[in-house]
Amino acid sequence: MNKSELAQRVARRSGMSENLANQVVSTTFEAIEKALTRGERVSLVGFGAFEIVQRAARVGRNPRTGESINIPEYKIPRFRPGKVLRTTII
Repeated sequence: MNKSELAQRVARRSGMSENLANQVVSTTFEAIEKALTRGERVSLVGFGAFEIVQRAARVGRNPRTGESINIPEYKIPRFRPGKVLRTTII
């Protein structure tokens, strides 16, 4: 499912127009993105939580040459599913 398909499903289930549903979905994603950019954790009870984690610097290998390369530390978003989502999927 992509973003436009999600908006279509929201529109069908809520009775709102597809244009409005698309705006709602886009605004929701933007709000999550901005919160993560500020270093905040976004928790959606029953669904899961988004957070930023710091990956430590490490030494990696170039798969073509086998040469060692230094990989600097970096931040990456992580999603952890909530208990309700985990039990629904299993």
